[in-house]
Amino acid sequence: MKLAIGNDHAAVEMKKEIQKYLEEQGVEVVNVGTDSTESFDYPIAGYKVGKLVSEGKVDGGIAICGTGIGISLAANKVKGVRACACSEPYSAEMSKRHNNANVICFGARVIGIETAKQIVDAWKNAKFEGGRHERRVAMITEIEETGKLKAAED
Repeated sequence: MKLAIGNDHAAVEMKKEIQKYLEEQGVEVVNVGTDSTESFDYPIAGYKVGKLVSEGKVDGGIAICGTGIGISLAANKVKGVRACACSEPYSAEMSKRHNNANVICFGARVIGIETAKQIVDAWKNAKFEGGRHERRVAMITEIEETGKLKAAED
């Protein structure tokens, strides 16, 4: 498995710990975030993670900022990205199982490192269930590609 990881200045230490944690599991990690605590704009890291995911250069992405919210908004602007900000493992698991989330986001100022590891594991180990969820993910893609949702315009 190959994952991209990106972060802003608020999440340097957490990113380093998550990267090490993943590498110890044999996961190849592509670091596109900052390693400095100097101010760094989270949209840059969110975009870079999203771009690698959308281009199929990695199997998924992890994006970390102060809250996980801003970086998820940036990643979600990249076509084909379904990024979810999560603060606990259940939502992370369900984001993959039901929404086929390909980027998981969280906040270094919101959760601790052990919770972050649980979130990463829950998301990484979950599988998309397909079925009725495929139709819903297709609706998200329709909105992304057309700016409309036919089912809502009836």
